[in-house]
Amino acid sequence: MKSSNKWLSFFPVALVPLVFLTGCVVGPKYKTPTVQTPAAYKENKDWKVATPQDAAVREKWWEVYNDPQLNSLEEQVNVSNQSIAAALASFLEARAMVKEARAQYFPTVTAAPSITNQRTIVPHQELSSSNSSFTTYSLPVDASWEPDLWGRVRNTVRGNVAGAQASAADLQNTKLSMQAELALDYYQLLGQDALIKLLDATVDAYVESLRLNRVLLATGIGSDENVAQAETQLESTQALDTNLGILRTQYEHAIAVLVGQPASTFSIPMQPLNSPPPDIPLGVPSQLLERRPDIAAAERSVEQANAQIGVAVSAFYPNVTLSASGGLGSTSISSLFTWPSRVWSVGPSLSQFIYDAGLRRATVQQYQAAYDETVANYRNTVLTAFQQVEDNIAELRILSVEIGQQDTAVKSADRNLTLATDRYRLGIDPYLNVITAQTTLLSNQQTAVNLRITEMTTSVQLIKALGGGWNVMEMPTPGQLISKTQASPQSSTNPAH
Repeated sequence: MKSSNKWLSFFPVALVPLVFLTGCVVGPKYKTPTVQTPAAYKENKDWKVATPQDAAVREKWWEVYNDPQLNSLEEQVNVSNQSIAAALASFLEARAMVKEARAQYFPTVTAAPSITNQRTIVPHQELSSSNSSFTTYSLPVDASWEPDLWGRVRNTVRGNVAGAQASAADLQNTKLSMQAELALDYYQLLGQDALIKLLDATVDAYVESLRLNRVLLATGIGSDENVAQAETQLESTQALDTNLGILRTQYEHAIAVLVGQPASTFSIPMQPLNSPPPDIPLGVPSQLLERRPDIAAAERSVEQANAQIGVAVSAFYPNVTLSASGGLGSTSISSLFTWPSRVWSVGPSLSQFIYDAGLRRATVQQYQAAYDETVANYRNTVLTAFQQVEDNIAELRILSVEIGQQDTAVKSADRNLTLATDRYRLGIDPYLNVITAQTTLLSNQQTAVNLRITEMTTSVQLIKALGGGWNVMEMPTPGQLISKTQASPQSSTNPAH
């Protein structure tokens, strides 16, 4: 017993160097991969310059369109969209994994109380014996702890933190995608309303043309051929007008899904698109790395992969486990909690792979390759982001010129129709010239409306490409991820499940 007490007194001292060794972390240190960022957006040159008050898009970026109906729908997306709800659940899962990994810093303690009744045979003579039974009461407590000597746990925690942050950025990216999809569908729907309004007015004009031809036929000036032509044009335009309702209802149903409502109970009143898109602040290209949640998620995935290399490298080093057990044991419940009933054991153990046929080396190579893959994906995400911004800036710039040209074409087509109608009334030209002029005017008017739809949806795509109103500073910190009171990264939303 004295030798055991001597060992117990030495044991805490022996742990001191082990505690200091827990500061060693093997594996590569993380450094954010370098990416090439341009000094300015090429397609924005000599077009639009953001004013100081337009330095950045606001968090509720859709409010820049000054549309109360859109504002109301976007708020519903934040609350009821099921894709956002799924992304939030994924983030909470990743956050729980951080806490699971962090639990490995601490020892595990288990207790296994038991009551065992035993019966034994005690021989007295060669052919006779007596039976004996007794009950054993035990209350053992076991504790074990594996010091994080080589940073395996720390790298696991670091990797899971990066993974949770990537999941938080994915959640924000899902929010941005759903918000942008709603705005796109909404302006497509308003565009259909504008086309319906145009076709309704055109049908009214064709009805008047048919009435005129019937009057001329009745007075003997016109012909039945002209009436038939006017009827054909009217009826085909009515069919085209009716067909627009198909696409409108589909956009309305799509919006219903985005706001988490059944399509059968959801509707949006007619509201033709009639306003141009607002000016959108671009900022400088380097800010894109902080404003795009998909870029942030890709960068966090790189650190997660980097940490996994450290976990794999730590497998080359020995593991030390400190174990201790103690408790009470007795054959009598009355003496269970007495000093002589105590039992205990304590001591360290060390384990080390001697031969694994290259398994650990191959594992490190696997995670190194996975890290290289995430770096390539991160850089590709950045390049794609710049491409999307440049594409949308160029499209808006070119559309602004094209719309002006198309408006001029509409005016010319309208003037041509007036001339053709006057010449027909005077009997100079046949009615076919009027039909041709009417068809040309309608075609140009439809093109003008479609260009404005494209311009509005492109402005939404540009805001999405810029990252909406998000910033990387909103990403949860490691401390927030392990906090019991930390809310989700979308504090203003609460998707219904």
